[in-house]
Amino acid sequence: MIEYQERYKERVIKIVKKIKGNKDNYCFNPPTQPGIPSATTINLAVVGDSHVGFQNSQNMFNTLLQRVVSNGNKRYIIFGGDDVHALGASSSQEAERYYQQFTHILNSVLGSNIFHRTAIGNWEDTDRNNSRALFQQYLNPFLTGYVGIPGTQGLVRHVWLDNGRGGIFSQDSLDLLRNLDPNHYYIIDFHWPLRVPGITNAILEDHIMSQAETEIFFNAIPANVRNRILAIFTHHAHKFYSNSNNIHPGFPNTPFFVTGCSGDYACSSASRGYYDVDLTIQNNMATLQATPIRVQ
Repeated sequence: MIEYQERYKERVIKIVKKIKGNKDNYCFNPPTQPGIPSATTINLAVVGDSHVGFQNSQNMFNTLLQRVVSNGNKRYIIFGGDDVHALGASSSQEAERYYQQFTHILNSVLGSNIFHRTAIGNWEDTDRNNSRALFQQYLNPFLTGYVGIPGTQGLVRHVWLDNGRGGIFSQDSLDLLRNLDPNHYYIIDFHWPLRVPGITNAILEDHIMSQAETEIFFNAIPANVRNRILAIFTHHAHKFYSNSNNIHPGFPNTPFFVTGCSGDYACSSASRGYYDVDLTIQNNMATLQATPIRVQ
């Protein structure tokens, strides 16, 4: 079943898949328009854990997000989960206030011109304080999905996955990966970092996915799509980390990133910031450059 509606002046395609659990995945792409210019650059940002609701996180995140939009010409922002400190709330009413505070900042700073999407994090992916339902109510009703990045005419898609609960990918997430096609480029984002070579030198073991789950992720991506993955962004560790050198067999040129943080919870000033991303399209081919921006 496919339903159409207008949102953000784009065509929204909701695809209800007949898969285990009868879960919904969805995508939205720009309406049919003339092709993108032969050469164009789109400016994006990827923002990590803000934990709005914890101490001074609300003010810190507000300041950081204003810095994000004042730097460059942002068309789209990816948030990687743990946007709110829901697990630390004393009640579902308090958790809901945290979600309201986060969305108020988004509405005030981004307005209606800068699109965004967020994956779910471990502090949100819990039944305590009704957090998972609140996340879907306030931040993203679809825990797994993809979107055509504005300005790319659907050539580049942002894919977000659900691995917030203990660093285990949902079945929906794996099904989505297995159905990626080589007619697009992809930026993939999810909360828990993969276990790639060298990461344990920078990030604690308990903030990295298992090797078995990491293999499940890489193996789910079709072989003819692996050279179309522009970047993999992850979060959770509250540190900056990147690796662009053979993160896994079959992915020799795929850059992998862990973002810093954007709030006040378990966040040092050296790790507070975001990734500024330039997405360049030339002759229907896409490349990506990501730069860590530290915000004290």
